[in-house]
Amino acid sequence: MRKTLLFGLISILAFFRCAEKEIEIPEFQQEIVPGTNLTEIELYDKILGMMVGSAIGDAMGAPTEMWSREQIQSTYGFVVDLDSMVREASPEGTWLPDLPAGGTTDDTRWKILTARFLQTQSKNTLDPKDFAAHISKQYTNYVQTYEQIENPDSIVLMEMDLRLNWLSEWHKVSGPFIRNDLTAYADSLGKFYGGEMVCAGLLYTPTLGVFFPGHPEKAYTEAFKLSIYDIGYAKDISALAAAMSSAAMSKTATTDSLKASLEVDPYAYTKSRLVGRSAAVWVREAERIALESRSIDSLGDRMSSESEALNFAFTELDKKLQDMPFHAGEIFLQTLTAMFYSDFDLIGTLTFLTNYGRDNDTTAALAGGILGAYVGFDALPEKEKNQVLTIAKLYLDQDLEREAALLTVHIIKP
Repeated sequence: MRKTLLFGLISILAFFRCAEKEIEIPEFQQEIVPGTNLTEIELYDKILGMMVGSAIGDAMGAPTEMWSREQIQSTYGFVVDLDSMVREASPEGTWLPDLPAGGTTDDTRWKILTARFLQTQSKNTLDPKDFAAHISKQYTNYVQTYEQIENPDSIVLMEMDLRLNWLSEWHKVSGPFIRNDLTAYADSLGKFYGGEMVCAGLLYTPTLGVFFPGHPEKAYTEAFKLSIYDIGYAKDISALAAAMSSAAMSKTATTDSLKASLEVDPYAYTKSRLVGRSAAVWVREAERIALESRSIDSLGDRMSSESEALNFAFTELDKKLQDMPFHAGEIFLQTLTAMFYSDFDLIGTLTFLTNYGRDNDTTAALAGGILGAYVGFDALPEKEKNQVLTIAKLYLDQDLEREAALLTVHIIKP
């Protein structure tokens, strides 16, 4: 009964309903997309790879989001696959309790929300006020639907609370930013999720990166403009996530070119007086942990609960923990360490992050998005990609294939 009511609510909201798009999706061709080295088919494959790769990571971490690795081990053992979840619905988590294996959280919702925003934008530049308005409009739609609910004790009302709370903090920042009220914007940003350096931009900037395929510096500058919910060096980190995604979108992308994108620095963070570039410190630390772990066990199974190398990497990451798991610097360090440790292998990286714990659906979704763009949809593991696509449609009213196709159409159109 509960799920039936929720499905009815989603139908009313049409939150992620693809039918609202009247665009006819063509069959993509083997023609090179101007400004890229990709054909239309390859561009779609990589955009879909980003969205589904991120969803796989999100789904792997979702059952144990914010858990310690001791809790994960005692309940699920060493996680190497998608698993069903037993958890309460929450604004940033799943909106349905106890989803089957393949269910996702706000990390996937943000990829879709951002992809839809990009379809309103020029292919040359992004407008941060448009982005803020896009988020506020979604929040306002929730409010209007909420106010039309007649039964104050209904399950529908409780479900609407999840949607309102998901975007309420973002809406508070968006309003003064749109009005150009700098004092109110600074005040609301300072209070955004308690004024902590949360990983706000890391939820959506990988999607911005695929909008500028093969142009990491351009992706960085555009994502930096849209990092309006970030504070401090979190803005730099969010923009670097876009740069990595953009680098992964090149036909000639290599692990070296992905690493090189981490050196993009158009706003000269590296020259910051007394401090230098915090993101560069995290990059070096991730490289150190990966290198030292290889000296412990370079030939054995490095991806198991008994691996000395893996446990060494986990212990080193423990030394860098912040007060909260969703701190932007912590997310960035864990994600890069997993990539370097696993030699940019998708499932290896997601396995590392899921079993480490903390905000593991966000770290795995971030890594999955970047590496999904790198390898493309066709190269993603069949079982996992089919599972998240199916659950997204059956339970969450999300069609990731169509969302990726619509964004591809927008990029390739004259």
